Amino acid sequence: MNAPMIRTEQRQHQTVTPRLQQAVRLLQLSSLDFAQEVQEAMGKNPFLESDDSTPGDEPASDAHAGDGSAANAAEAHVETTSEHVAAAEPDVGWERDSWQSASSSPGSGGGDSDIAMMELVAADVGLRAHLHGQTRVMPLSDRDRMLVGAIIESLDDDGYLRTPLEELAQLTDVSPPVEDCEMNTALKLVQSLEPCGIAARSVAECLLLQVEEMADEGERALARVIISDHMPRLAQRDIVSLSRVLGRDVATVEAVCDRIRHLDPRPGWRFGPSQFHYVTPDVIVRKLRGEWAVTLNPAVVPKVRLNHMYAELFQQHRERRHSALAAHLQEARWTVRNVEQRFSTILMVAEAILRRQKHFLEFGPLAMKPLGLREIADEVGLHESTVSRVTNNKYMATPAGVFELKYFFSRAMATSSGGACSATAIRGVIKDMLDAESATEPLSDAEIARQLVRQGLTVARRTVTKYRQMLKVPAVERRRRHA
Repeated sequence: MNAPMIRTEQRQHQTVTPRLQQAVRLLQLSSLDFAQEVQEAMGKNPFLESDDSTPGDEPASDAHAGDGSAANAAEAHVETTSEHVAAAEPDVGWERDSWQSASSSPGSGGGDSDIAMMELVAADVGLRAHLHGQTRVMPLSDRDRMLVGAIIESLDDDGYLRTPLEELAQLTDVSPPVEDCEMNTALKLVQSLEPCGIAARSVAECLLLQVEEMADEGERALARVIISDHMPRLAQRDIVSLSRVLGRDVATVEAVCDRIRHLDPRPGWRFGPSQFHYVTPDVIVRKLRGEWAVTLNPAVVPKVRLNHMYAELFQQHRERRHSALAAHLQEARWTVRNVEQRFSTILMVAEAILRRQKHFLEFGPLAMKPLGLREIADEVGLHESTVSRVTNNKYMATPAGVFELKYFFSRAMATSSGGACSATAIRGVIKDMLDAESATEPLSDAEIARQLVRQGLTVARRTVTKYRQMLKVPAVERRRRHA
């Protein structure tokens, strides 16, 4: 029988401190989220202040840093994708003289007739307010106006009436009780308002309401039949089957189906609030004296620095009971250092990407080279997972558009000549093929794969299908034109 034994072993393992974990979390935040974190820290820490100094003033950083570099802290691997983020380039703004001369500010002494610029901006009008405005000019009784208002207030953001009329009738506390014919009359009245198709109870009803706007009676009749009885075939773009069932020629059916597809299935969206989500680039690429150069976007760098006066006063009068202030001072130094390390790391990685992919800026996606995280990590001396975090939610503004840093990474695909081509370049080739295809004879995925092979690019059909779907191009039968 074996007796129990006690023995000691020495093992080495890495321990990630809470502060290091925080640094890793901050590194993968977008610039907007990171700026909010820094702003919150400034609000809670008396040793942090806004840095409004101009270049040439004393540096905002403090040499006494707490823990190690956040750039080398990451350990977990984050798999990257190479999806292109569709984003508009930043607006460069109006010419200063043109807009200043066009309108004067309220305090410019231009007189009482001057109008502020913001007063000229159109206000968003909600869907319900728009509909109520139309009903106010209608000669309705109080009872009818109440029923119409109940229907309008029950519409969802798409403009549909999802609540049954019977349920709405029960919710109205009037005497005598509301009859079904009254609710139907109120519904028809709301459906007669603009935008056309409002207060529908299904997609088919919404489209049928809009079909009545068609000028040609023959097209209206055919469109009613297609929407009422053949919606599945319409959704599948099965024009040949539709023409056979309806007994009409293919060209006529296809023309009516095109008219139906141009109708608005969500009329309420026209009156939603104007919400524009802009992407603010972290780095900006320009061509200076024939060479591509990358710089940080100063708009995304938080203007924060250590308040040296408070720090020196605290050091001179430091006592044991001031442990909370000591922690604030250490946290302030760490925050300033983390801001510097974060953006220096982003700039370093962006410069490495630019050196590898500068031909993309010259010639477009077809010139994109295969690039992996490990290549950039080895070049800049960072961990591969750190590069993944740096490229997450970070954007580069170029003359060709704004791209997420991850867009520049793609796996290598072998060519028949023994070389390698990036997946982004192959998607560019496929896009060019689809743009140049015949409308009556569109290219199938198999045919695209065969044409790629003839160009020396061995790509499986299922890979072509995946890339076509990434380009948001429908299947061949949905692209085929019969007219």
